[in-house]
Amino acid sequence: MFFCQSCGYESPKWLGRCPGCGEWNSFAEEKITVSKKTDLKLGSSKIQRPVKLSEIETLDEPRIIMPSSELNRVLGGGLVAGSLTLIGGEPGIGKSTLLLQNILSIRNKRILYVSGEESATQLKLRADRLGKVSDNTYILCETRLDNIFTQIENVVPEIVVVDSIQTIASDQIESASGSVSQVRECAAALLRYAKESGVPVILVGHINKDGAIAGPKVLEHIVDTVLQFEGDRQYLYRILRSIKNRFGSTSEIGIYEMVQKGLREVKNPSEMLLSENREEEMSGIAIGVTIEGVRPFMVEVQALVSTAAYGTPQRSVTGYDQRRLNMILAVLEKRARFKLGQKDVFLNMAGGLKVVDPAIDMAVVAAIMSSNFDISVSRKTCFIGEVGLSGEIRTVTRIDQRVAEVEKLGFDAVVIPKDNLKGVKDKFKIKVVEVGKIEELLRYLFE
Repeated sequence: MFFCQSCGYESPKWLGRCPGCGEWNSFAEEKITVSKKTDLKLGSSKIQRPVKLSEIETLDEPRIIMPSSELNRVLGGGLVAGSLTLIGGEPGIGKSTLLLQNILSIRNKRILYVSGEESATQLKLRADRLGKVSDNTYILCETRLDNIFTQIENVVPEIVVVDSIQTIASDQIESASGSVSQVRECAAALLRYAKESGVPVILVGHINKDGAIAGPKVLEHIVDTVLQFEGDRQYLYRILRSIKNRFGSTSEIGIYEMVQKGLREVKNPSEMLLSENREEEMSGIAIGVTIEGVRPFMVEVQALVSTAAYGTPQRSVTGYDQRRLNMILAVLEKRARFKLGQKDVFLNMAGGLKVVDPAIDMAVVAAIMSSNFDISVSRKTCFIGEVGLSGEIRTVTRIDQRVAEVEKLGFDAVVIPKDNLKGVKDKFKIKVVEVGKIEELLRYLFE
C-alpha cells in the first residue's frame, strides 16, 4: 500500500497529489502484513462493558507537578495520570533538554527515559552539563517497541518519556521506523498502556519543513496534549505553546531562555523584550503591549524611515505582518497627509518576537512617525490600539489586563482607544490618554 506521509491517507497505487490533504509527492510505499497481529504485552485491551454515565465515579486524582512552573501552566496544572503528551519542535530547539532537566528534578517518582536517538553516554554528559543527577531516573536506549514494554514491566515506572516517537518501531509491522504505519501503531500501543496503567507518557516528535509535527495527522488526534516548542535559533528565547489540551487551556504559553546550564524560565517577559537603556531617548522607538495566550507583555517597536537611495522605496519587516505595515502606511498617507511613498520604511519587533496582535498598530504608527520627524517618543509612554482603514483608533480586547501590566512596570502614561476603558478607568493610578483618530495621536505626540 501507499501511505501519505502527511495525513495517513491509504492508496493501492502511487498518487502525485494526496486526495486527503492536498500535499504533493507525499506518498511512500509500505509493506502490509496479511497475518493476524498479536497484541503487544502491555498494549492488550481488556473487554470493556458499557456503564451508565450516572454510575461513573469521578476521582480527583492529583496531577504530577513538574519542577518548571512554565511547563505546569501550559499543561494546565501538571501531568495528568494516564495522559499521553506530545512535544514537537525543530531539531536543536531544546525539547530533550526541557524534558531531561524536568525529570531529573523530580525526586519522588520512578522515571523511565527511552532514547532512540542518543546513547546513554550522551545523555549522561547532558545531565552533567545541566548539573543534575537523579537516582530515580532510568535510561533505556532502545528503538524496538516490544523491548521497551519488557523493560517497562521490569522497572514499573511512574512516568515514561519516549524520545522520539519517530525512531520507535514494532516488529509486527514490516516497514521502517518513522513511517506512517509505525508511528500510528506505536503511539496507539503507548496510549493503551497509559490508559490501562494510569502512567503518564510523554512523547517527543519531530516536525517537518512546514512546522507541523511529522508523521500522520492521526498522531495528534491520538494524544491528549500537543505542545509546540518554538523559537529563533538566532535568539536565546523559546516559547512553549499548547496546541491541543484535553485537561487545560490552549491559550497558555511558557517562555524560556537558553543558557549554558539548560533552559531558564522567564518570569517577566516584558523585561526581556525592552532594551536596557530605558532612560536614553532615541527616535523611531515606541512601546506597545501584546497578549500571547493570556499573558500581556511589552514589546519594543523599532522603525527607521529614510529617503529611498535607489529610487524604489523598500518595505522591510521583522516580526510583523508586511501587508499590515503597507496598510498602516497607506492610512497615514491618505488620512494624515504624510508622504511616505518615496521613503524606505524598516520595521522590527525587538527580541525576535513575532507579533500578530492588532493592538500593536498604534505603537507601529508612533515609531514610524517618530523616525520620520527624528523626534523621540517618551520611553515612559506605552501605546495600545488597533488602526482602522478610515484612520480611527479601534478598541482592543482585554484592555484592563494590558493597562495593569503597563502600570506594574512603572510607566508614566498609556495611550488607548477612546472609551475602551469605560467604567474602569478610575481604578488605575497611571495617566490614561484616550485618542479616537490618528490625527489626535500625532497631535498628542508632537505638539
